[in-house]
Amino acid sequence: MSIFRVNVVAANVKDDQLTTAPIEVLVDTGSELTWLPKEALDLASIKSVRKRSFQTATGHTIERPVGYAILRAEGFETIDEVVLAEPGDLSLLGVRTLEGFGVMVDNLAHRFVATATIVAIARLVK
Repeated sequence: MSIFRVNVVAANVKDDQLTTAPIEVLVDTGSELTWLPKEALDLASIKSVRKRSFQTATGHTIERPVGYAILRAEGFETIDEVVLAEPGDLSLLGVRTLEGFGVMVDNLAHRFVATATIVAIARLVK
């Protein structure tokens, strides 16, 4: 396993012309959600819709607001929940966003690899 960073742009879901500047984030397959600085999201009018609780690696429970954004990185795009991170929080690209991008993480080459999405079907297609 390795650590690498990419630049992410978040856009407002109601007006995709309202975007953040590129934000450098840590690709973190251990994080469910993507965490971006609240101050950057505010500039794109990305607002909190609810609060969620999270458990830190040290076992503490913290609460953060989450909102919706269009997320773009490395030529991929998806819509997802995003945590409005506070100062001191890491900026992370979480696994739900990676799944929305339809990518796997190549930790050796430090890049995303497009994949086919697995689908459940009720019967075999002939």
